[in-house]
Amino acid sequence: MIKTEKTLTKNITNQKSAIEQFRFDVLNGLSSTPKKLHSKYFYDKTGDTLFQQIMAMPEYYLTNCEMDIFQNKTSELARIILETDEAFDLIELGAGDGTKSAFLLKHLLDQKADFNYMPIDISANILAVLNNKLKADLPTLHITCLEGEYFKMLEKATELSSRRKVVLFLGSNIGNMEKDEAVGFCRGLNSYLSSGDIVLMGFDLKKNPQIILDAYNDKAGITAAFNLNLLTRINKELKANFNVDKFQHYQTYDPLNGACRSYLISLEKQVITIDGESINFDKDELVYMELSQKYSLEESEELANSSGFETINHIMDSKAWFTDVAWLVA
Repeated sequence: MIKTEKTLTKNITNQKSAIEQFRFDVLNGLSSTPKKLHSKYFYDKTGDTLFQQIMAMPEYYLTNCEMDIFQNKTSELARIILETDEAFDLIELGAGDGTKSAFLLKHLLDQKADFNYMPIDISANILAVLNNKLKADLPTLHITCLEGEYFKMLEKATELSSRRKVVLFLGSNIGNMEKDEAVGFCRGLNSYLSSGDIVLMGFDLKKNPQIILDAYNDKAGITAAFNLNLLTRINKELKANFNVDKFQHYQTYDPLNGACRSYLISLEKQVITIDGESINFDKDELVYMELSQKYSLEESEELANSSGFETINHIMDSKAWFTDVAWLVA
């Protein structure tokens, strides 16, 4: 398709808007106490590659656990989705490269299900990779890629189609939110859906604390590189002058409340310039980067109940370390 002048102008406007939001969020986060950076900005092209490496690490059990579910319990997932014969839109929030969901997509196609796949992701790069991969591997799949924030794109998806919705929110992405934020998110998700719609949500379950800590603090340093890459991205896109060698990755896990948190530590007193703005760092000052909250099954059900969903089922991996929970919009 030939891009018209109007299309090119719209793309440039969207890019400017995204950069402006990135700049605002970074400066606002680093001016707060404690300093923080939003984990959604991890995923530029380099970040995407590093996260693929993280998912392939032996310590990072989450990928294998959920892959176990999607490879070996695909029919159970499909039965929940296909309980009615209605056509539906399968919407995946934070689709990534679609490695896990591809097993479900193939199974649904084999079952002659009438559906359209709508992957949503903030990364244009990963959506392009996903689109090309699925068109090659599953040529009969109807796919509509939506780039942007979850709820904005979910609203767009509901405008594009009035069909029944099945929403995938995999990979324990719900764990990137504080518990009160998770309730707000799930209530917001519910508000875009209708009675009879389904959500399949991944939860990383509480388990041996050392297993969890090792998954986010690998000896090869890939997770550290993933976190530090955000500073490099800020350098490239916001004209900053971070020296990543002056920051260190630090990981914690509290087995009582299930909060696994990552930080960057400033190794010396320093002043960073970001697009003309100066940010002071004290020696040993922390920058809060990401939360990976772990849940019990009871806590996942409490979250469903408090946000207007009814738990249909929870499908566990073979180790019972991870679950994909099926919720029905009440």
